[in-house]
Amino acid sequence: MQKTVFKISKMDCPSEENLIKMKLSDIDKIKQLDFNLEERILTLYHNADVNIISNSIKELKLNETLISSEETDTIITESTRSQSKLLWTVLIINFAFFIIEMSTGLISKSMGLVADSLDMLADSFVYGLSLIAVGGTVLKKKRIAKCAGYFQITLAIIGIVEVIRRFLGYEALPVFSTMIIVSVFALIANGICLYLLQKSKSQEAHMRASMIFTSNDIIINLGVITAGVLVNWLHSGIPDLIIGIIVFGLVIQGAFRILKLSK
Repeated sequence: MQKTVFKISKMDCPSEENLIKMKLSDIDKIKQLDFNLEERILTLYHNADVNIISNSIKELKLNETLISSEETDTIITESTRSQSKLLWTVLIINFAFFIIEMSTGLISKSMGLVADSLDMLADSFVYGLSLIAVGGTVLKKKRIAKCAGYFQITLAIIGIVEVIRRFLGYEALPVFSTMIIVSVFALIANGICLYLLQKSKSQEAHMRASMIFTSNDIIINLGVITAGVLVNWLHSGIPDLIIGIIVFGLVIQGAFRILKLSK
């Protein structure tokens, strides 16, 4: 058994973790993946060629560095049932808030909420693909990854076009109270997801991290809340449009990472 450790600088939230899991699911003889998102460390236990693993991770362009690779006597046990249960839980939470934020964003005319809903949808895609990787074939996973990636890009581009239209023309102010209230609940939902993932790591992968880490999703939620405050303070929709364009850009970036899995 080999124990190999990577430092992955851009691995800072569960989405990147699940992308790596899906990418490495194509490689036989990987027994276990241990993720430390606080320190951005990936530890693998495997009998596969370390160069094949390294090249696969490199394709995701997450700025990885091989720290060590050595023989180990560690005994690995499988626990796919608990992993699937966890993925279903966070998938349902993310998809539910995609629906909530999309509907309230359209009603309140907030592009920040609409963009954040697509970020929730992007996470739902990643968790869904991870479930397919656990219980389905590689070919099926890649086909769905391609559809999910292109669908995400299409939605994000439509959102960016709408933001530009609102920049150039007159549009009623978004309802700042709805932006703030819904984003606070989304923030709580993301905190629950991260807590569950953190708890799972400490039990199954013996992770050292004991606190909920700050992820991109939580930063986005805080950004929408801040935009809502600024909309009310400045009596302008510009802060909402700015956070919208930023989040749409992040959604497109995530979509391209998903598309890499279909190759």
